[in-house]
Amino acid sequence: MKIKFLGAAGEVTGSCFLVQTGNIQFLVDCGMLQGGREAPIRNRQPFDFEPAELDFVLLTHAHIDHSGMLPKLVKAGYSGYIYATKATADLLDVLLPDSAHIQEIDAERASHKPRSQQGRHYGLTTPVYYMADALQTLKHIKEVQYEHMIELAPGIKCRYQDAGHILGSAIIEIWITEGETTRKIVFSGDLGQPGRPILRDPTLIDEADILIMESTYGDRPHRTSNSTEEEIVDIFNRTLPKGNIIIPAFAVGRTQEVIYGLLHLARHDKINNNLKVFVDSPMATKATAITMQHIELFDEEAKKMLSWKKIGTELPNLYFTESVEESQMLNKIRSGAIIISASGMCDAGRIKHHLRHNLGREECAIMITGFQAMGSLGRRLVDGVKKVRIFGEEINVRASIHTIGGLSAHADQPALINWAKGFKKPPKHTYLVHGEANPSEVLASRLENELNWNVYIPKRHESINFN
Repeated sequence: MKIKFLGAAGEVTGSCFLVQTGNIQFLVDCGMLQGGREAPIRNRQPFDFEPAELDFVLLTHAHIDHSGMLPKLVKAGYSGYIYATKATADLLDVLLPDSAHIQEIDAERASHKPRSQQGRHYGLTTPVYYMADALQTLKHIKEVQYEHMIELAPGIKCRYQDAGHILGSAIIEIWITEGETTRKIVFSGDLGQPGRPILRDPTLIDEADILIMESTYGDRPHRTSNSTEEEIVDIFNRTLPKGNIIIPAFAVGRTQEVIYGLLHLARHDKINNNLKVFVDSPMATKATAITMQHIELFDEEAKKMLSWKKIGTELPNLYFTESVEESQMLNKIRSGAIIISASGMCDAGRIKHHLRHNLGREECAIMITGFQAMGSLGRRLVDGVKKVRIFGEEINVRASIHTIGGLSAHADQPALINWAKGFKKPPKHTYLVHGEANPSEVLASRLENELNWNVYIPKRHESINFN
């Protein structure tokens, strides 16, 4: 058996792992690289395998950095099933066509540049894939249920468990039998932070021979919920009388949690419930509707608070914009507005327009609520750049930038360690992925020193054989 680490090795995005055993080969995730100048180029490179020869694909969840290359895979000749939970399948109906739309728009914009000015955009005038490819991909989705054992091929079976990261996210347990030997491989996917609103906590797994584990926040804890609430209230009180608050948020998961958090603060009289809150993302609007269709996946507190249906009385000035014209009208608001918009890393979508109109105003605030990949516009803002270029216009960063770590949907270091403690004995081999160098190295050190685990951090394109 062999595992090849094709993506999210030494980096956070682009999740993709190729497993080969006997005459069977399959992928776990097929995600898009996000953030940085090299991402568009790398996303257009040929796969390191022949898609037509794959037997099946297992998908941990719907985020584009885990699912976004599936249409490219189908376009390149893949014809098998893509296994995913029901909620993930519902989200893919929204996310993959939206991703294709973005690909087509970006390619069209690049094609209009004179060749002498294209620079790094040269060669990017063709989309990674088209809308037709995304729609065709949806026909390959095969829905699975949590905790149900699935026979994938002779000698290979798997089971999906709740990862608590976003709606439908999964930890995947895989059993592979070769001759007299059966090995259990566990892919953690992205693990959620226990105690976060809406979703259940990640399922504990008690055994594995081989563990592929995420390490995004392996070097630090998140802020406590009380500290996070105090910070948000302070930002609101200082900013809204004179300026706007812009919140870049992933359309799936983060937007819904931000709304839920505002509802919670309003209910407890920590913020004024007359705040004007605009969700400016058609995809987030659709994802919110899908979220409300899967109440069975909520934790008990969220189920009780399902007065989300009474949200009109709790947050009477919550608006979901649809049209481009409605979105453009928001840029005329000078103060008092909270604008939640995608993308979460600020590299695409309507958020770039809102940043363009508010970053240069010192009375405004930008609230960063999720992980920002190296090279992304969001990461540059977090790192304190003084100027950014948006749509060819250079903008001085005068707005205050706030990183609200307590809202992250990723498990922090203490949560990752506690999840690892759920194993009855150390996995024989543990590989840390989905992390930049320092978080992965810090987490590896703790797992080795405190739990006596055998931990390795693989490099991208590295293959590991198991005899």
